[in-house]
Amino acid sequence: MDKLKMHTPDLAEENYKKLAALFPNAVTETINKDGEVVRAIDADVLRQEISSEVVEGAQERYQFTWPDKKKSVMLTNQPIAKTLRLDREKSVGRDGTLGSIDTENIYIEGDNLDALKLLQETYFGKVRMIYIDPPYNTGNDFIYEDDFAQSTDGYLAGSGQFDEEGNRLVKNLDSNGRFHTDWLNMIYPRLRLAKELLSDDGVIFISIDDNEQENLKKCCDEVFGSNNYVNQFAWVSNITGRQIAGFGAAKTWESVLVYARNAVLTRSLTVDIQFAKNNMPDSYKGFNKDIRTDERGLFVVGDTLYNHNRKFNEETRPNLVFSIFYNPETEEITTGEIGEQKDGFVELLPHRNGDGVHKYHAWRWSRQKIANESYDLIVLPNSTGEYEIYTRIRDFNTTLLKDIITNISNGDSEVQRLFDNRKYFDYPKSVALLKLFINSVIDKEMIVMDFFSGSATTAHAVMQLNAEDGGTRKFIMVQLPEPCDEKSAAYKAGYKTICDIGEERLRRAGKKIKEDSSMDTDGLDVGFRVFRVDTTNMEDVYYRPADYDQGQMQLFADNIKSDRTPEDLLFQVMLDLGVLLSSDIEETEIAGKKVFSVAGGYLIACFDSDVTEETVTEIAKRKPFYAAFRDSGMANDSVMTNFEQIFETYSPKTQRKVL
Repeated sequence: MDKLKMHTPDLAEENYKKLAALFPNAVTETINKDGEVVRAIDADVLRQEISSEVVEGAQERYQFTWPDKKKSVMLTNQPIAKTLRLDREKSVGRDGTLGSIDTENIYIEGDNLDALKLLQETYFGKVRMIYIDPPYNTGNDFIYEDDFAQSTDGYLAGSGQFDEEGNRLVKNLDSNGRFHTDWLNMIYPRLRLAKELLSDDGVIFISIDDNEQENLKKCCDEVFGSNNYVNQFAWVSNITGRQIAGFGAAKTWESVLVYARNAVLTRSLTVDIQFAKNNMPDSYKGFNKDIRTDERGLFVVGDTLYNHNRKFNEETRPNLVFSIFYNPETEEITTGEIGEQKDGFVELLPHRNGDGVHKYHAWRWSRQKIANESYDLIVLPNSTGEYEIYTRIRDFNTTLLKDIITNISNGDSEVQRLFDNRKYFDYPKSVALLKLFINSVIDKEMIVMDFFSGSATTAHAVMQLNAEDGGTRKFIMVQLPEPCDEKSAAYKAGYKTICDIGEERLRRAGKKIKEDSSMDTDGLDVGFRVFRVDTTNMEDVYYRPADYDQGQMQLFADNIKSDRTPEDLLFQVMLDLGVLLSSDIEETEIAGKKVFSVAGGYLIACFDSDVTEETVTEIAKRKPFYAAFRDSGMANDSVMTNFEQIFETYSPKTQRKVL
């Protein structure tokens, strides 16, 4: 049996392993600050391997840095011994039933830095789109104050980054000498962790204003790579404008930066034409299509087939300069040499080139493509009575998204309507804005994440879009349970934290979406499992047994905290093994013991005490990929002795784990 590590990945250790695999000759040993011999990477050898030019010390180079940047990188890589604990009472089932967890959506209460670390193994490369609306650092908002003083052991102890009084947010006044530094130290590690969750074709959208737009872009250039920059949107959020600085022009727009995990694999961002015309009429006009039909369905006439660029001609693209032949009677389209004669066919010459040097423009399609896809071409007479060839556009309901977003304001009114016209949240983003971004990615089954969830507009937009187009998108929201001002209307109405507001909004929005939808919503998932970031389920001795002598060890008959339930243990094991938090969970009983079957038996776990051979045998017979037990859960030494043999007999390929 393998012992589960029960803490987040040590990213520094993972990076060490990658370097060691690439450059084994750079692996060495040295003495650390505690006088212990430890493994290390020889920087001199590594330099020799990677480049003949090495920049170091005070030597000038292009770079983006700030105080504590190195500590910010270390903060990203340090593991934490924390977990996510399910809150059933706050959770909602896919049909809106309170207390149910049959849903694929996730809402996490807690520090998003911790949450991002906890999700690293389970959701690595699985999130197609991230949208975040972080603090703008205006001098009036709050930022996360990360603790750079704690050691790795401090993180593993699970005390987190709260101070002695439990405070986590700090008002970053513009009089603070570390005004930009504190904001950068907050955003940088979160972006680094978020990148690892994105799929290869994933994208991240980030709302920001002028205070930190420049710094954010530099951060993103470094984290994602400047070659993966996609767009900077100008969202005209307030067309009337407002004067903040006391001089200059009135500000009407905010930025939304978009970066890809890998721009080469990322598709164009598109928008539904009808949505664009209805919601952004100032930016999207026209689009009055001549819709036609053929045996393959509806289409509109696209552009002519020739390449308008004069640089593509018989010299630069000789394979794309030829004649196209059209039969007016049969509408057959074929290709041939320029000047060739074909009975019953009209020759369509490539367009004349006007550069004064070359004779023809090239076609946009090759001979082979025309032969294979002539059904997507149409020949029509022009004004002179001759013929012109065009493409047939089948997907004509969408167009490229423009980098200016108009006619969409913030979501104040829509949130107030959900809460009986009461204002409980300032400046929420609108559902229309998030629908625009989510729909532009063109994936109806993706996971959408927002780790500055706020009022949960992103999750609302996901549910609304699924109701409109039948999609099965899932969301993961993360929000710090920031206390509401005791004088605020929200607090007086019973909403003690921002999470309370966001969760209640989703409950109300899900119900309203189902009531208002003209489509069948029986399969629509408007639920969400609520988790909260908490200290690890394990006693400290689990992580640092060397700190305890044998007498003390005997005090820990069980290495699990006394207030933790089997369900708590299950979700920490799922995180450790990379099993999705949204997986189906079935509870059964085997020989009087509670057994969890996760994801159709992929993981089977039993965390009861006094587990007998009967329970172990039945679990082995079900042949799970993973089987998990408590280290101290076996009924006696005989069961422990026979445990491995039972699995070798019935399911030798099952990976056995204990905690």
